[in-house]
Amino acid sequence: MMTRRLIQLFTGLAMYGISLAMFIRAGLGLDPWDVFHQGLANRTGMSIGLVVIIVSFLVLLLWIPLRQWPGFGTLCNAILVGVFADIGLALIPAVSQLFGQVSMLAGAVLLNGIASACYIGARFGPGARDGLMTGLARRTGWSVRLSRTLIEVTVLAIGWVLGGSVGVGTVVYALAIGPLVQLLLPRFMVPAALPETAGAAPATVP
Repeated sequence: MMTRRLIQLFTGLAMYGISLAMFIRAGLGLDPWDVFHQGLANRTGMSIGLVVIIVSFLVLLLWIPLRQWPGFGTLCNAILVGVFADIGLALIPAVSQLFGQVSMLAGAVLLNGIASACYIGARFGPGARDGLMTGLARRTGWSVRLSRTLIEVTVLAIGWVLGGSVGVGTVVYALAIGPLVQLLLPRFMVPAALPETAGAAPATVP
């Protein structure tokens, strides 16, 4: 089971990074956090993958007052998504025709949904940004939906001001990713370890 979990985690994070590159190459708009990442990359001259990694660790610092601790998957997420985003950008060419852009966007959304289901289902801990959302909800008493909305609206607005790409892809992602992950997650969720049967006879020691 551990082998499956590790393969699923690393595969999911690799696909997530590649899907980010596909969103960028489609040129039709990014999800809120990646609008922010792209805006910072445009302003600093760093690659978007490096920006994703730096922002991930900065967000993890915000976990401290929320009294949250990262899991193994959290740390892998913080590094590998950015690495594979840059790899994807190096390998995937930009598209200019509308049909190609729409196809690339659709593929990016689908791949992102599969990737999210993979790494969530592996049960190694949430990503830095998801943990910030759930931690804020727990500490403030706000709903997860409200916490996510406030965070994503904030980073979207900042990213847009910094020059990040906002467009139809932003809307498509917002509407599609939740239902898509909900549909796919049961297929990738690794079963939790079963507790020992209560009242079972202890093993005999030879």
